[in-house]
Amino acid sequence: METLNRGVIPPCSAAGDIREYKKQLRAVCRQKRSEMSPGEKAEKDGRILEKILSCGVYKSSEIILTYVSTDIEVDTRSFIRHAVNDGKRIAVPRCIDGTREMDFHFIDGESCLEKGAFGVYEPVPEKSMGKYYRQSSQVLCIIPGLGFDMQGYRLGYGKGYYDRFLSVHPELFKMGICYCSCTFNSLIHGRFDISSDMLVTDKYIKCF
Repeated sequence: METLNRGVIPPCSAAGDIREYKKQLRAVCRQKRSEMSPGEKAEKDGRILEKILSCGVYKSSEIILTYVSTDIEVDTRSFIRHAVNDGKRIAVPRCIDGTREMDFHFIDGESCLEKGAFGVYEPVPEKSMGKYYRQSSQVLCIIPGLGFDMQGYRLGYGKGYYDRFLSVHPELFKMGICYCSCTFNSLIHGRFDISSDMLVTDKYIKCF
């Protein structure tokens, strides 16, 4: 049986230390990810992809919202290709200029993307098939995070885009994806933080 190898959390002695605590924790997770060889990362990405595609929630969802991965994130580009081939409707986020909010636009492939805010690939509005609006049916939302804990709370990148989006979309089934080495027993979280419904890592799937 594989060791789960969860991360070590730096101490946080008071509420005023939370920003520094999160800053240190982000650095820990970034380092762990940067230390993975390309082969190790590809293997772990493949394990996570297999677990997502085998999930009942993936199979039953017609609409899937997902981020477009950067080099240090769990790969979603392969997932997007698989999901499109499976006939899913895929939407990816685009930051709204002058705000810390985002919209999700439907795409049919990577040709609909361009490099946008923070160097992240985003949908080109003119090439997209419209924006996502709240649905009555189950919609799967795949959530990025530098780390996650065993209650489903995430360590984000500090901008708050996903917390704002998720707060107004309670209809979404929230699936966090993360490398097992960047999971923790418990993270400090605020009252506006929203937990995931499921966490998928390279070693296990956990429901909350």
